[in-house]
Amino acid sequence: MYVFSYSLGGLITLILMVWAIMDLLGSRRSGSTTIIWILVILVLPLLGAILYLLIGRNRSD
Repeated sequence: MYVFSYSLGGLITLILMVWAIMDLLGSRRSGSTTIIWILVILVLPLLGAILYLLIGRNRSD
């Protein structure tokens, strides 16, 4: 049961990371801002992806 929980959490984290990075690469941001957000998402996988999706996305798009 524990293995399933850990793998499900990892899968959810991976999906959030891929979603955040794909959204980031599709946005119109400067190169330095994109690189900083990608580093935040990669260094802090779950927290970085959630932060980007909540506060980092451009609301006007």
